Amino acid sequence: MSDPLADSAERLFAAHAGKDVIHAAENGVFPQALWDAVARAGFTAALLPEHAGGVGATAAEAMALLRIAAAHSAPIPLAETMLAGWLLAEAGLPVPQGVLTVAPVRVSDVLTLRRTEDGWHLTGTASRIPWARDAAAVAVLAEGPDGPTVALLRPDGFTLARHGRNLAGEPRDTMAVDTALATDAVAPATFGPTQLRAAGAAVRTVQIAGALSRALSLSVQYAQARVQFGRAIGKFQAVQHNLAVLAGQAAAALAAADMATDALAGGLDPLRVGAAKARAGEAASIAAGLAHPAHGAIGFTQEYELHFATRRLWSWRDEFGNEAEWNGVVGRAVLAAGPDGLRPLLTAA
Repeated sequence: MSDPLADSAERLFAAHAGKDVIHAAENGVFPQALWDAVARAGFTAALLPEHAGGVGATAAEAMALLRIAAAHSAPIPLAETMLAGWLLAEAGLPVPQGVLTVAPVRVSDVLTLRRTEDGWHLTGTASRIPWARDAAAVAVLAEGPDGPTVALLRPDGFTLARHGRNLAGEPRDTMAVDTALATDAVAPATFGPTQLRAAGAAVRTVQIAGALSRALSLSVQYAQARVQFGRAIGKFQAVQHNLAVLAGQAAAALAAADMATDALAGGLDPLRVGAAKARAGEAASIAAGLAHPAHGAIGFTQEYELHFATRRLWSWRDEFGNEAEWNGVVGRAVLAAGPDGLRPLLTAA
């Protein structure tokens, strides 16, 4: 059955996220026309409840939009804006228009809130923040005097200590924060850093599934079109075997994305998120290693679009926790459950 929202997203990204737009974004030009089209369509608010400006989409529908954007290598902070808006709405804070991002994203980074006579003061440094340079606001999960606290941080409240990028060319900046905040810009958090990290891992899992589906599609198309020794290379058994393995990894990543989406909608169980992110990261590594050989030399060129997908796979598999980190979470949960608790643990997850 056709999904009108997904069909709309496919048309929008096909029209606005071409190779020229992606190349320009990697050279520092923010794709404003693409962003405006996505915002007008309501995609940036898809994860928000209706009372906070959402469009009434389910978590599954919102994540489907994100997966489609990733399949088109759309160089915009759609995932980060969805995640930041969700974090602010959960805390009862207003959700600004425009590009949003979250901080911190690394376990070692801590931002601290303390009370003042006039409100609050936020200090700390956060590195590898996605699209901080373009953000209209940052949703910060800080350590407050009474526990985890959400703060709405505007661009005049931080300085960019470093401009960076990930392997895919997406902005990853270091923020230095030392600023006063009004009382209405701060609210108690409904969850802590572990849940925020799990939410980030869930959206990255969905994005990996989208990028991997694109790598598979390109590989199959090329194998059917490229002729060598008098026939399409897709007719050779060795190539067929690699494409079958690639298709299996794409299917596994899609199943992981479904599990991550369910976890996002249902309390962010670390076991479910960890299993999903770890499996998607494994699939990303295997699939990228198969997609490039299927293309031969052309797969490594700047002109061909395969690298848009594979560089995102390599980048996203390490963000919000890599396989080692999340496999550790799963392993500790299994050990804690013990022999008698393993089956109930797995069936519950």
